[in-house]
Amino acid sequence: MQPNTDYKKLLTEVIQKQMVILGPSIALAKARNVKGLTVGDDGTVVNIDGQPQELIQGLIDQFVQLSGLIVKKTMEPLLSVYPDGVADTLVKTSVATPMVGGGQTK
Repeated sequence: MQPNTDYKKLLTEVIQKQMVILGPSIALAKARNVKGLTVGDDGTVVNIDGQPQELIQGLIDQFVQLSGLIVKKTMEPLLSVYPDGVADTLVKTSVATPMVGGGQTK
């Protein structure tokens, strides 16, 4: 097998697994945000343009960006039973605060 074929197979597997977890539209939208990847409607990577390792990292980064939102959305109903804005405080400090650039907000 050619190296690009191996990378296409790996990328396809990642995307198709995320399609099962996140749903096809979200997973495909995130995968198609990666410059250099051409992805079919079934999640198959049909073309790669660029360094395969960078494309893999770019794809992983796209899905990792979602994790904060997923945690927030899944925690909101659980935390909503707490009084006095406890849920808002917990969600804002634990999920919504970006950690890039020092991790502190004003």
